[in-house]
Amino acid sequence: MPELPEMEAWRRQLDDPVSAFPVAKAGPAHIATLKTFDPPLSTLEGRRLAGAKRRAKRLLFPTEDGELVLLVHLMSAGRIRYLAAGEKGPKTPAFQLAFEGGGRLVLTEAGAKKRAGVWLLTPDAVEAELEHLGPEALGLGPERLGEILAEQPRRLHSLLRDQRVIAGIGRAWANEILHAAQLSPFAPAQGLSPGQVSQLAAAVDSELERGLELRERGAKDAKVYRVHNKLHEPCHVCGAPIERVDFEEHTIFYCPRCQTGGRLLKDRRLSRLLR
Repeated sequence: MPELPEMEAWRRQLDDPVSAFPVAKAGPAHIATLKTFDPPLSTLEGRRLAGAKRRAKRLLFPTEDGELVLLVHLMSAGRIRYLAAGEKGPKTPAFQLAFEGGGRLVLTEAGAKKRAGVWLLTPDAVEAELEHLGPEALGLGPERLGEILAEQPRRLHSLLRDQRVIAGIGRAWANEILHAAQLSPFAPAQGLSPGQVSQLAAAVDSELERGLELRERGAKDAKVYRVHNKLHEPCHVCGAPIERVDFEEHTIFYCPRCQTGGRLLKDRRLSRLLR
């Protein structure tokens, strides 16, 4: 799933082009992708968008008149791009906005499962839709992060991925952040020292900013991730092989030497956790 660096890179890329011309035609939209029907998509036609905004892993496209907001959640396989006038795109996009200048905002989704979603909402409805989200991860700082950790009897990897607690981080960047902070993914959040909290806060900012810079340059996963999906490859810090822990819904990647004192972490389903 695209996370904060990927979503913010898309937001910056889309901000200017989507606000350049009014919407000429809203749709078509796949029946599984469009999540709302009132107001209808056609309500966007003739209106100009006020650029692109982001909240956590969602993109927001408010209308210039302030009356409507197009909300897009890409989930795991959704991708969004702006096609200039005359530029070829997919024959059957999951969702599309065509602008008067000839450009198009196009959402596609790989695979048979259609999980990406598009909502057309009022600003108040958007606020209600997003009210469950925690504070943005980037720029959180050690003081606020320390307060969050103190309230959460959770393990770090699970906590960082919980959008209700901290918004914008998923499994991939949780792996990268915890490696940069030299903390075990299974370390208890309430057990960190003040120095470790500061180390974690710094890693959140440095890793998300690194990811954003690389994504804006068009870097692919292999160049962006240094730990995630790098099983048995040498750690870029110490050279030890990267290991993993598999769960039904996600996989944790980590360096035993940098993060766990040389100990291998065991899957809870198979044996007792080593912390």
